[in-house]
Amino acid sequence: MGILVAIDQGTTGTTVSLVDADMNIVATYTQEFPQHYPQPGWVEHRADQIWQSVLEAAHGALRVAGMAGKDIIAIGITNQRETTLVWDRFTHTPIHNAIVWQCRRTAPQCQKLREDGYETTVKQTTGLVVDAYFSGTKIAWLLDSVPGARTRAENGELAFGTIDSYLVWRLTGGKVHVTDASNASRTMLMDIRSGQWSEEMAEILHVPMGILPKICGNAEIYGFTENIPGIPNGIPIAGMAGDQQAALFGQTCFSAGESKLTLGTGAFFLVNTGVNLVASRSGLLTTVAWRLGGDTTYALEGSAFVAGAAVQWLRDGLGILQHSSDIEPLAQTVRDSDGVVFVPAFVGLGAPYWNQDARAAIFNLTRGTNRAHIARACLEGIALQNVDLLDAMAADIGAPVSAIKVDGGASRNNLLMQMHADFSGAVVIRPQTVETTSLGAALLAGLGVGLWKNLEQIRGIWKEDRQFLPQMNTDRVAQMRAQWDKAIRGVSIR
Repeated sequence: MGILVAIDQGTTGTTVSLVDADMNIVATYTQEFPQHYPQPGWVEHRADQIWQSVLEAAHGALRVAGMAGKDIIAIGITNQRETTLVWDRFTHTPIHNAIVWQCRRTAPQCQKLREDGYETTVKQTTGLVVDAYFSGTKIAWLLDSVPGARTRAENGELAFGTIDSYLVWRLTGGKVHVTDASNASRTMLMDIRSGQWSEEMAEILHVPMGILPKICGNAEIYGFTENIPGIPNGIPIAGMAGDQQAALFGQTCFSAGESKLTLGTGAFFLVNTGVNLVASRSGLLTTVAWRLGGDTTYALEGSAFVAGAAVQWLRDGLGILQHSSDIEPLAQTVRDSDGVVFVPAFVGLGAPYWNQDARAAIFNLTRGTNRAHIARACLEGIALQNVDLLDAMAADIGAPVSAIKVDGGASRNNLLMQMHADFSGAVVIRPQTVETTSLGAALLAGLGVGLWKNLEQIRGIWKEDRQFLPQMNTDRVAQMRAQWDKAIRGVSIR
């Protein structure tokens, strides 16, 4: 039996994992690459550096496992979602660096769209809010800022893609220009109901329809490798999904109401809403989870911009930690945070608040406050903002979310996981493999080539590590949440 290759192309590096038929990660290798900041608020990647990181990570993973390219049965891709690239269809050369999802350069264009009254149209058509986060305004910026680009696009010479599209293009030697439904749903260009590109949105955003890739499902053969160093020709590329949707799939959250929380630099909460497209009334985004066999599954998504990054600030900014992993034992040296409340709004607040002017703050400091209290309050703040997301999801779907599957590096922190269980009243479930983004890409690829026949077969081999059950007194939870709500209102004062 061969192996599945999962390419997880992220914001600061590419991780390639080798996954076997029992859902075990046999080997993994990460290759970092630089981000580029042409001016404040602008973030770019060079496409050639992304591609080189993919090759080096793939070769590194095979080397670690003692395997060769001939052992690969299929390739799956997951990616930073909204990052935007436009390239020449004939020379394969990008017309400009990729504009990263974090980049705010098109904020003025988004403000103009809001002033022109397009917010409701965008929300109803795409499930998204008008924001520079998404791809649509980035494409228009590239076409209007690179000399001659708009004319070339209208003449059919240029191709747009999020990074999944670009990698398939490179892996197939320029033969296949596709994206998947989950990534397409993050562009502000896809009609979320039909699953096709919206001509109305393309006109509003001034994006030529001919530049867009074909929208495909998430587990099917898109094409085959061609002329890739160290990789045989003819290997099927058979699974794709945006990183957060891949994590939802890797957690086997296949039924409506099942949810996952990915804890990394930020935190991303998704709940499966099944075939029901739920329009959020609580500040969440409606997105495609995946499309399998022509059937679309939807999700609600909420993101907290800062999670693990708050711990990094305690380490690098304040110097009260030597390693990020030190926060758990330090926080456990005190019974509680002694009333200290930490709101980690370093770059504003995401869902459900959407307050870009908010800033991080630590409240209720006294002479008795020590670094352990601040460390514990930091973990509490991470958990409490995620519980606010959970409440918003429960309000939108009309039912409580009783269980949360967690993944990502910070999910290894047992104290943090217990806080999530205590504050939410939900069972927190951690899998044996917390790198579920890569796992999801591999599972989709395996499904795409028939390694697994159905979702229940995949669910049957998913492995749990531990459950965290609510333990805190409900009165104490109510008191802490009241303090948190007051602090959230306070961080808007500038």
